[in-house]
Parts: sequence; C-alpha cells; structure tokens
Amino acid sequence: MKRDQQPPAQPDAAGTMPDRDAVRLETIQRVNKLRRKANRGLWAMALFIAVSIVALGDFSILPSLPASIRSTLGKPPSAIMISGALVLYTFSAIILILSRMMAGKEEYSGFAHVGYLTAFYGFYHFSRALNENYWAVFVAGITILGLESYHIWNFCNEAIRREQEVLDTIERFRKS
Repeated sequence: MKRDQQPPAQPDAAGTMPDRDAVRLETIQRVNKLRRKANRGLWAMALFIAVSIVALGDFSILPSLPASIRSTLGKPPSAIMISGALVLYTFSAIILILSRMMAGKEEYSGFAHVGYLTAFYGFYHFSRALNENYWAVFVAGITILGLESYHIWNFCNEAIRREQEVLDTIERFRKS
C-alpha cells in the first residue's frame, strides 16, 4: 500500500487560497478513503479464516492431486523443516510489522501474508502432517494478521484524526 494521500490544498501561483468548500470536500473524500482502507485488515483476516476452515478438513472439498503430479513434485519436506520455516517466517513477519508501526509507515501486506500462510497449510498437507500442525499455522496467522490489521487501522485512524482537525478548522472559520 503506497502513500497516496494528497496534502491539504495550498495557495495557487497567484497566492490565493482555495475555496473552503472545495478543501472541505477533498478532506471528506480522504477521510472516507481512509475509513475503507482501515478495514483491509479485516478482509485479509476473513480470507485467512475461510482458508483455515478448508484446511481444517484437510482440503477435502478440493480434488486431490493425481499421483503423477505428486511424483513430479517429489518427496515433500519433513514436518520439522516446515515448522522451522514457519517459526522463521512468523518472527520475521512480526518484526517487519512492528518496524513499520514504529516508523509510522502506511505499507500493508496482509493479503501477501494470507498467501504465505496458505502455502504453509499446503506444505503440511503434502507432507501429510496437516492435522498435527494445523493449529500452529492458524495461531501464527491470527497473530500476524491481527498485528497487521491493528497497524493499518491505527495508521488510518491517526490520519483521520488529522483530517478531522482540518475539517474542524474549516468549520470554525465558517462560523466566524
């Protein structure tokens, strides 16, 4: 998610200030956009829960891979290797999210995390160890996506608060 917020309107080349109503409408549009953006974490969480429900049944609603494709893929990695990679991924993701929070960055990668976590479900499925490791992936996913969701929600609410200050200033000038 790239920074696409526009700065408040500035005087034009002639030095005249923009119309207050136009600035007010632009600010309201930015607030609405930020409110929609704040909900992205919930959408990623909902998608992950849907994938997790399918994984809980060992992907039984999906057709199984033919033996020829399984043999082409080769021997799956051991559950211990997959678990090691899951632990490494989880800690790396948490550290990256926390560093973005501390830096005040707007970046968001919730849907990418859903893809990575789905891959872990798939790896465990192919190594026939999903039942024993389902909860590890689920808890890692809820932790990562919860933290990511909080990050984007907090960032957007802070930006909405700043935009609300602009709207309050405009309203004070209108009343005076």
